[in-house]
Amino acid sequence: MGQLQQETEPTAVGLDPARMARLDRHFDRYIDDGRLPGYLLVVARKGRIAHLATRGLRNREEGLPVEPDTLWRMYSMTKPVTSVAAMLLYEEGLFSLNDPIADHLPAFADARVYVAGMGTNLATRPAVEPVRIWHLLTHTAGMTYGAFHTHPIHAAYCAAGLESGPPPGMDLAAVCDRYAGLPLQFEPGTAWNYGVGTDVIARLIEVLSGMPFDEFVAERLFRPLGMDDAGFFVGSERTDRLAVVYRPDANGRATPLPGAPPLTRPDCVSAGGGLVASALDYYRFTEMLRRGGELDGIRLLGPRTVELMVTNHLPDCGDLRTLSPPELDPGVYGFGFGLGFQVTVDPITAKVPSRVGEYGWVGKASTFFWVDPQEELTVLFLTQLQPQTAHPILPQLKQLVYQAIVS
Repeated sequence: MGQLQQETEPTAVGLDPARMARLDRHFDRYIDDGRLPGYLLVVARKGRIAHLATRGLRNREEGLPVEPDTLWRMYSMTKPVTSVAAMLLYEEGLFSLNDPIADHLPAFADARVYVAGMGTNLATRPAVEPVRIWHLLTHTAGMTYGAFHTHPIHAAYCAAGLESGPPPGMDLAAVCDRYAGLPLQFEPGTAWNYGVGTDVIARLIEVLSGMPFDEFVAERLFRPLGMDDAGFFVGSERTDRLAVVYRPDANGRATPLPGAPPLTRPDCVSAGGGLVASALDYYRFTEMLRRGGELDGIRLLGPRTVELMVTNHLPDCGDLRTLSPPELDPGVYGFGFGLGFQVTVDPITAKVPSRVGEYGWVGKASTFFWVDPQEELTVLFLTQLQPQTAHPILPQLKQLVYQAIVS
């Protein structure tokens, strides 16, 4: 596959060059004052990259620059990839979105819902609605992450050894069995709460395909799309290309976050946060989506399946904030959620200059992407700073990209 490079002048696709220059000036200030070590930005319109910026350092301590082939930990930007992988099997008729997950993973047959209490005194009741596959894809299943630490169910995840990831030695099947034994935070389909549902989807993929999740994704998604660097570990021969993860210190300056890169395949491949990839890899993935499931003559999904995935599925046309539990406030009105993607349902309420139907997602280390079908726009911003809420990068990025569209 080729290299990531600018393919056209901004004016050829309706972007003002002087206004586009504002993006680099703005985010270069993040590097100049130490808030970010470096970043990579791709802005494409009508299928052609009109702006590519590689700024700063992928490894500040060793003086290694951000380059087009730098590898990035995508964290939760793994979830859209896993969701697309599942829909490959959906199109083969191997499951329906309304299927109870217990039809395929029997451990989920006796789901219970939190009522009151905490610790060993949790009160639960049987779920009225079964956990269905669409609940898992939309984060409305009642599953969560233990690392949130704001609800008794989060504490139950931690007590089960699932605070920040699976315990060593457990594979995806064993981890999902453990998830199945934990209470749901709410009745499936009644609220939105970010959680481990995508990992359960990955186990569904394994059961239906007869292949380990990462092998299925490599064979059915990465290789057809030419995502040559995408995978769930780096390997010692590529560690020099991997960007270091940072976090803000007390003064807001990015400082390295301890932790070794994933050199070998983990016991449990994280389908919700384990992807490592280059910008070219992820750009090809997003362009496939923007083009309705096809790229370079290779069709992975039908256009109507992609449309279904990027349409808001939240109940009563709700958005993320109004449907989130009180202790988890994502702070975003005007955004719904589809099958693996945040979807703009009301730009005025969201206070962003985008269009209804724009979709995308984020990663824990401040990676962001979105696709705007009406504007034929794809944007990808990659850096490595945890958490993604440290700076208002995404709203600033949207503000600056959309002001540069002049025709």
